[in-house]
Amino acid sequence: MKQPNFLIIVADDLGFSDTSPYGGEIKTPNLERLANTGVRLTNFHTAPACSPTRSMLLSGTDHHIAGLGQLIEHMAQNPKVFEGRPGYEGYLNFRVAALSEILQDAGYHTMLSGKWQVLADTSPRNTPKTSSNRSVEFIGISG
Repeated sequence: MKQPNFLIIVADDLGFSDTSPYGGEIKTPNLERLANTGVRLTNFHTAPACSPTRSMLLSGTDHHIAGLGQLIEHMAQNPKVFEGRPGYEGYLNFRVAALSEILQDAGYHTMLSGKWQVLADTSPRNTPKTSSNRSVEFIGISG
């Protein structure tokens, strides 16, 4: 059986009620078509900031378990506050399996385009295919 293709899109700072199927002013015709056929997105799990939310999507776990208990910029500005605290490593840690790794194990080719922002350290060791940018072909902005 052929595996289905799928695409995950993350929009920063977008609430479900901002889009047209839920009464918002942002026109989203494809979401409207889905809603008109009975497909409504009604179960949301998120964090109040983008990096923790992204880590939950990429790991399928709580953002503290994934190592991003706080917004990366806050962690980078106050490293001593977070140093040595489990759940505040500042990158998608190895206690969790990354979605891309699970998909690749199942035979998928994975790619990320756009904003990665699940690591505080932007040194060369944190480039695609290394410690915190796990198992994705990367194009776009990493910060």
